[in-house]
Amino acid sequence: MALSATTPPSAQSAPAERLIEFPDNRVLIDLCGEYDRNLAQIEHQLGVQILRRGNMLAVYGEPEAQIKAESVLHALYQRVEAGRGTEPGDIDGLIRLGTAEEDIGGLDGDQMEMFKPGQFEIKTRKKTIEPRTEAQKAYVASLFQNELAFGIGPAGTGKTYLAVAVGVSLFLGGHVDKIILSRPAVEAGERLGFLPGDMKDKVDPYMQPLYDALNDFLPGKQVTKLIEEKKIEIAPLAFMRGRTLANAFVLLDEAQNATTMQMKMFLTRLGEGSRMAITGDRSQVDLPRGVTSGLRDAERILKGVKGVSFNYFTAKDVVRHALVARIIEAYAADDPA
Repeated sequence: MALSATTPPSAQSAPAERLIEFPDNRVLIDLCGEYDRNLAQIEHQLGVQILRRGNMLAVYGEPEAQIKAESVLHALYQRVEAGRGTEPGDIDGLIRLGTAEEDIGGLDGDQMEMFKPGQFEIKTRKKTIEPRTEAQKAYVASLFQNELAFGIGPAGTGKTYLAVAVGVSLFLGGHVDKIILSRPAVEAGERLGFLPGDMKDKVDPYMQPLYDALNDFLPGKQVTKLIEEKKIEIAPLAFMRGRTLANAFVLLDEAQNATTMQMKMFLTRLGEGSRMAITGDRSQVDLPRGVTSGLRDAERILKGVKGVSFNYFTAKDVVRHALVARIIEAYAADDPA
């Protein structure tokens, strides 16, 4: 019989327990969550069982898992006590990223705030974003510390989402004057034909993921107003030619679909006071057969260049549905290359 927060272990094979006491029972109630959903998530992800006893929690499982669960529960208690969120993503971040306090350095306090469990906060108008894996944490640090940061890895690892969050944070903090988001307008094999409408109507379907990210961080009316004022620009890669992008946060998403010449063109748009992020997934190239991805060439050519960072993600960094990570791993295992 599976153990849970309300079902004690049987006397026949009762495993060793680890008791954790919490000073405030009201905070503990919020820690557990509605119908003990937070405890259930920790149980599921760490392979432990947690039993409530007044103002204490008893943790059953392997010793290493017990220690990890205790660390996560203490960190979660501190979050609740400080009035911070306890959404499933927050708990997943505590479990994945660990709770040891670390000093990254080099980040301005008004751009990024360190909190006790050792994660970053990216503050936007609608929500506060926290990296949930070590790779995400390193990537966010690179976005703030380097003038040009590459984020490379499979879908669902937060490459674009975190980059847009950083861009919004820098804009709101007055560190840049505008946000410029771009993507190559390349069909993913569907051959959509001629789309109706004016130029904006034709390119918007390609740009929709960028609009979605912005609307997560800024109120819809503010996004519309900033786009009208050209404080936020969302445009296909081809529209970047001939421009100098100064005092801006610039993002090129889906960079694996840029050709070598397009990539060089885009990278050389970087102007004074700007920061640039390039994101891509080498396994999802939609360019015609025989055309080299500009992302691959950029990796080879720019390795070791001062001011340029490369951050890599794997299926372990997927923060969508857990099944997505298993799907990515299965396709990677089946890849003859």
